[in-house]
Amino acid sequence: MRFPRPLAAVLAVPLLALAACSTAEGSPSAEGSADADGAYPVTIDTKFDGVTIDEKPERVVALGWGDAEVALELGVQPVGASDWLAFGGEGVGPWSEGLYDEAPEILGTLELSYEAVAALEPDLILDTHSSGDEERYERLSSIAPTVGVPEGGDSYHTDYDVQVTMIAQALGVPEQGEELLAGVDEAFEKAAADHPEWEGTTFTAATRTSEGWGAYVNDGRSLFMERLGFEASPTITDLPVEENGWSVRISEEQLDLLDSDLIVAFPIWIDAEEITEDAGWKQIPAVADGRAVVIGDDLSAAYSLGTPAAQLYALQELTPLIEEALG
Repeated sequence: MRFPRPLAAVLAVPLLALAACSTAEGSPSAEGSADADGAYPVTIDTKFDGVTIDEKPERVVALGWGDAEVALELGVQPVGASDWLAFGGEGVGPWSEGLYDEAPEILGTLELSYEAVAALEPDLILDTHSSGDEERYERLSSIAPTVGVPEGGDSYHTDYDVQVTMIAQALGVPEQGEELLAGVDEAFEKAAADHPEWEGTTFTAATRTSEGWGAYVNDGRSLFMERLGFEASPTITDLPVEENGWSVRISEEQLDLLDSDLIVAFPIWIDAEEITEDAGWKQIPAVADGRAVVIGDDLSAAYSLGTPAAQLYALQELTPLIEEALG
């Protein structure tokens, strides 16, 4: 998949174009009743403070990574949204198409126009899976109540289940959020049970960008594989982690470090052939033995986005590719 420059800027710091990940600890707390009619007022804990929402929002702007898709899955159509993966159109992947009655205004990602946000007159802003930048939060909060990242969620580290829980609370439908998460859990449990041979099999979640090679650790992609029974390759987890907390660098001369029982890789901001046709890549034992899967387009987007619907799509599409690679 070829990502646009604004996204690549997020993903390439400091070296690797590694997309937003998930390592936040704990779940947000909220005050207020659980039923939709009596869910307000509700106070949601964030990194910055407790955000109180007095009544059910009517005009929601969703700016965080995957926030708009989560809102849609919970039955709320944002009037404005950020299209982090440059899907175009309504700014959502094919797994969420058809959920809008009216397309939202597509807003910026890193280069966000606060004036454009304010012009939409939102009564709630979602920025739960985001940078955690305080200035960004303060400017958004001056426009409308803003549910920012949870404690520990800086640098796109918000766990998908925390994201869903926070958004469901903000939208007054906490039970629907629980149902979404339960559906994802059930799908992964079934896939793992159907493939007991995957238990303990090592994997590497790899990528190549215009900046170089790398691998993910402690992020949503790693969790995706681990929930299927795989274990992260110790060769990767023993490497020094970048300041972002979720990536490691791999030099051209060290591509053998990517070797494991299974490699799942995808390109960012480059063509897939720059992985598959690379001479060093071909010499990695797992690649030479056919135990590597290179994904792109909608599948790599779903694998990276990590919303409930995206995970279910990725699970459906990636599982047969893994089956084939592992024989």
